[in-house]
Amino acid sequence: MRRFRADLHIHSCLSPCGDLDMSPRGIVRQSLDVELEVIAVCDHNSAENVGAVMRAAAGSGLKVLAGMEVHSMEEVHTLAIFDTEEQAMAMQAVVYEHLRGTNRPDIFGDQVVANERDEVEGFNDRLLIGATTLRLEEIVALVHHLGGLSVASHVDRPSYSVTSQLGFVPADLGVDALEYAGEEIWDAPREDGSRFPAVRFSDAHFPAQIGQRFTVFLMESASVEEIRKALRGEGGRSVVTS
Repeated sequence: MRRFRADLHIHSCLSPCGDLDMSPRGIVRQSLDVELEVIAVCDHNSAENVGAVMRAAAGSGLKVLAGMEVHSMEEVHTLAIFDTEEQAMAMQAVVYEHLRGTNRPDIFGDQVVANERDEVEGFNDRLLIGATTLRLEEIVALVHHLGGLSVASHVDRPSYSVTSQLGFVPADLGVDALEYAGEEIWDAPREDGSRFPAVRFSDAHFPAQIGQRFTVFLMESASVEEIRKALRGEGGRSVVTS
């Protein structure tokens, strides 16, 4: 067992609210500079830059997980985190089927698709900042069906969180953990009487934000299944700090 410093909520230049300096190489460089060992790229409603960041990190010692931040029809953000680019792209295919509208770069910003050399390969013209027509429970179920980890985003924020939109954290919410943006952690019960695990990640949109909040997991290796076991406290694995 060893400790892994993880920031599993990082946006790239594909997110319309993400800084253009959040390029694949830029994300990897800053993550290494702040001594992160595991990151997940979670752009809004898309995984098109995930592979580029993975390839940019090859040989660096930084583990990059594939993800996205999905926007439900209830206006709730939730993270979908996978081991492979293929899993994330399968998730993306369903999300794209349920995403409406066209981006307005003059209003929302550019949505840059880049390669591992930080070269611009194109622009995504979907309205990635918008809500899908998927219900929150459908998103969580799909993530788990594809073998991923589901985390309710920034539950303590006054917008785009499960608490801001629903007013509370439902005990039957099937997510694997709750992400907190602030210092206070709530005593949020599940149906079985246990408590939702708590994590903190940066939700970085600018390079300097990467690693400002992170979680330390005690586990054997950097994988979705190991993180899942750490959240459950199985086999000696645990969340050390969050």
